Amino acid sequence: MPLLSDPLLLWPAADSVRVVWFSEGQGNHHHVRAGQNLERHIPAVSRPLPYLGEDARSYVGAQRGQGELYKQIHRRNIHRHEAVVDGLVAGERLPYQVISEVEGQHSSSDIYELASAPAPGTPLKILLTSDHQILPMVAANLQKVTETVGRVDAVFFAGDLVNVPDRASEWFDDNRGNAFFACLQGRAHYPLGGRIWHGGEILQHAPIFPCIGNHEVMGIATGTEALNLSFARPVQAARDLGYPETHLEAESFNTWSYRAIFDAPPYYAVSFGDVRLISLYATRIWRSPEPGTRGKYSEHPEDLAYPQRWGYGEFIFEPLHAGSAQYAWLERELASAAFGNARLRVVMLHHPVHGLGGNIVPPYTDPHPYIERDATGRVTAVRYRYPKAQDVLIRELQPLLEAYGVQLVLFGHCHLWNRFTSGATHYLETSNVGNTFGAYPPGRARSPLPAGDDYQPTGDPNGLEPVIPNLAPLIDPDGKPQPYLASNEITAFSILETATGTVTSYRFDTRRPDSPVIAFDAFGLAAF
Repeated sequence: MPLLSDPLLLWPAADSVRVVWFSEGQGNHHHVRAGQNLERHIPAVSRPLPYLGEDARSYVGAQRGQGELYKQIHRRNIHRHEAVVDGLVAGERLPYQVISEVEGQHSSSDIYELASAPAPGTPLKILLTSDHQILPMVAANLQKVTETVGRVDAVFFAGDLVNVPDRASEWFDDNRGNAFFACLQGRAHYPLGGRIWHGGEILQHAPIFPCIGNHEVMGIATGTEALNLSFARPVQAARDLGYPETHLEAESFNTWSYRAIFDAPPYYAVSFGDVRLISLYATRIWRSPEPGTRGKYSEHPEDLAYPQRWGYGEFIFEPLHAGSAQYAWLERELASAAFGNARLRVVMLHHPVHGLGGNIVPPYTDPHPYIERDATGRVTAVRYRYPKAQDVLIRELQPLLEAYGVQLVLFGHCHLWNRFTSGATHYLETSNVGNTFGAYPPGRARSPLPAGDDYQPTGDPNGLEPVIPNLAPLIDPDGKPQPYLASNEITAFSILETATGTVTSYRFDTRRPDSPVIAFDAFGLAAF
């Protein structure tokens, strides 16, 4: 029974950490050996991951994404194993290894090191990243992380881990060589720029703290033909369409696979060394901006007579407006001693608060539908508007975060690097690993956009000027420094060093595998 991943570390506490790994098949006698001589044997609790499978677009086994193997959805017999290693002493790293057995055969990992949550004052290096989605530059990006800064102590991941969250191979064994865990565990095998890239050995030693992006959300099951069709069909109005409360999640949208893999709540707060991290569930379904589609701004003309086919625009998955359960929780957390006393205060979410990318438009508010009918009552058009004055992130979230002294707001979604400052709060997207949608500074307009002041074609629609990288910015053809990095050839990553409270961003040109990694921006998180 092969292991589908190396072990990864999750949710470290003051004297314990969870060790998690995955296998094809149930097996038995799953356990962790830990200690200086691997003398401790800690049994694991196992459970199946029933929603993971493959389809005609999977790259797995002999299949190359063209349906040679799977014409319909094929559920895989994947199991998750977790052992809690407790009795740990702060600051001590212990060797460990995972073992799974079946029918007298056993598979074991290499020996790695684990630790409990670091105490305040411990100098740490934390990788800030997002939007891997098995994109082309991920393996090179993560390999350069470990080659440049050595072993990191944690990963703060701002959403969009894979592309289709129920497609198992994207997590474990995509045959293109760049599955999610493979890249973050140094097991990738991805060709780019004349080099094979292996990613970085990271998660075996450092816990990952994820948050939910739109690519962690699956929609209504569409039968047996394709997982990506379910992924594209989240529905906001399941209750309005008459589904009972007990079936709303199944008939609207869910994060079942994400939650099962990471055992992560939808939003949470943790302390890690000097950092208090708040992770929010702040994302929405992505729809096409093109007219004539089930899109951001309108419904497909062929669907107008069938409300059950409507996409309902770019609706927000989890409310974050004042009065919502998440907002009330956030207020309590920001006012807590754990947050107020932390030296470094970080908030992570998927959707950008400020940015030059395309996905920041339209404003972050639930769409307002406008249904047009002819004289007989027949629906002739369904359009959606997003009033800028109702943008939840700008109207309600940003003032709250800045009032409580948040120093860094980390997000993703636009597949680029850019940063902004508002007072002592820094806003950073550092997700440039391929498949960029570009940046839209003055002179380059987002399109297509509806008419009106609610949809800003260039720049940050929320009013901040982007910061020019202060070490080595890229230079545009006119000789001017660019306030962003949006490239399918030059990748970027960022490291938070807690000893100094400094965030340094690095870039690497994958077209030149032997070229140096360049630190192009650095800033400090000021004490409030």
